[in-house]
Amino acid sequence: MNTVLKFIKPYKMLFILGLVLMLVELAVELIQPIFISEIIDNGILKNDLNHVYLYLLIMLVTGLIALASGVWNSFVAGHVSQAFAYDLRTAQFSKIQTFSLATLEKFKTSSLITRLTSDVNNCDQAVYMSIRIMLRAPLMIIGSIIMSFIVEPRLAIYLVIGTPIIFIIIFLIARKGSKLFTKIQRKFDEMNRFFQQNLEAVRLIKASQTSKQETNQFKEKIQDIRHNYTYALRLMELINPSLLLIINGSILAVIWFGSDMVNQSTLEVGKLVAILNYGMRMQGGFGMLAFLIMTLSRMKASSERIEEVLITQSDEQVISKTFNRTSNYAYGITFKDVSFTYPNGNKPVLENITFDVKLKETFAIMGATGSGKSTLLSLIPKMYRATSGEILLNHKNVNEWEIESLRDAIGYVPQKALLFSGTIYENLQFGDPSAEVEALEMSSKKAQIHHSIEHFDNQYDTLIGQQGVTLSGGQKQRLSIARALVRKPGLLILDDSTSALDIKTESALWDALEDEDTTKLIVTQKISTAKTADRIMLLVNGRIEAIGTHESLLETSDLYKEISNSQESAVSSS
Repeated sequence: MNTVLKFIKPYKMLFILGLVLMLVELAVELIQPIFISEIIDNGILKNDLNHVYLYLLIMLVTGLIALASGVWNSFVAGHVSQAFAYDLRTAQFSKIQTFSLATLEKFKTSSLITRLTSDVNNCDQAVYMSIRIMLRAPLMIIGSIIMSFIVEPRLAIYLVIGTPIIFIIIFLIARKGSKLFTKIQRKFDEMNRFFQQNLEAVRLIKASQTSKQETNQFKEKIQDIRHNYTYALRLMELINPSLLLIINGSILAVIWFGSDMVNQSTLEVGKLVAILNYGMRMQGGFGMLAFLIMTLSRMKASSERIEEVLITQSDEQVISKTFNRTSNYAYGITFKDVSFTYPNGNKPVLENITFDVKLKETFAIMGATGSGKSTLLSLIPKMYRATSGEILLNHKNVNEWEIESLRDAIGYVPQKALLFSGTIYENLQFGDPSAEVEALEMSSKKAQIHHSIEHFDNQYDTLIGQQGVTLSGGQKQRLSIARALVRKPGLLILDDSTSALDIKTESALWDALEDEDTTKLIVTQKISTAKTADRIMLLVNGRIEAIGTHESLLETSDLYKEISNSQESAVSSS
């Protein structure tokens, strides 16, 4: 929680100003029962209207001061809480950007979304309420007790008898409530994860007619949230009736014994009214304190979840700045006895991988699903770190590269074409925000997507839906390749990124890339693609089975020959 509270420091002076304004408002509220006592005892009962008018005027002036302080306090509280929330969200998002894939696997996507939204909202609300009533509630209680003793100690004692019991009840319930709200936020994570998966698979769900099943499952998720939230709120709401019972009992005792004292002329009526007024203010203070405790309990649960993100060690730190890429040229890549095991895995995904790719060479990687092809590619831009061995880019270990320079040198097209909501132009600019229109069009032409874009109504200004939902599979892949080419990468990594392209389009793509000053590392399942490569590597269960040209592998590798024959037979039969 301390990590989160540090984000209030830049607004410390405003926070203090808000508390001072709150204290002014509180002081007026605490002193007004004294004015009421004066009006009754020395004004009304003595038939002195001038005294009544004087104190009414004083109450009006102090009331206006309290009003101005309250309004200004609300303004300051709103400003500080929203600035705090802005900084907290920005810090979390920036921190997440520094996580490697291995670290991101520790946090579910839905959980990170909840931490950036709901959890920050809980902390934001707590900061706002802290400025408004954090000190106001306890000081209202303490101030009312002190003022009641000043007015009449004999009656004040009845107001404070039950106070320790109230504090014990609040402490026990708040402690339990904090644990419950932590559990609830985790349930929100599960709900968000289910909803996210449902939206991603919406086409399959509609095609399979499983909407009713999905709805029932969602109901189960939110019923669990409803049950836990209801229980937590009921528990927290126990504070109010408990304190009302105790405080109202104390007020009844004041009335009972106070009336006897008034009848015996040992107490003035105004003082009895003032004591009762302070009793009502204590009741209000405890009510505010109960609400504040619930808010702070939610903040504690949420801040601990946010803190998990903020204190997690960044994986992508700057190690060395000795190398800076100043021009676009091809890079060579070398793997030396590289092995890799996922952080939560027991079995190596890659074992003793050794090979090298020469400058401007086209190097294809083939293998069955789960053989480690995509994992191997992700080690190059340090999305994961190799468990052992060395990966060299232009004879320099990738771990010694400054992360921005390393990834600036690489054009990476993932297995699943990922596009963003916006225009085609904006998606292409994601590869290089400073690229001119001519460069974007040239990359599109090389990726064989320019002709398709020209036929769209708005051409490069055409809006595409989230994940490129308005484009075909082949168009999404070609647009992703164009985006990578905009970077003018020294190493182009294509992770099975031409699977949706027909033979003619793919052939034109490889022809267009021939003149690119880049080294191409390609994962593919198609023999037709592998044939275009200078060399091919076969991966089997995370180990290198064979490396060679298409012709040499047909002669030396039974597995490659089997793959080639099966695909050629499939093409012939079709």
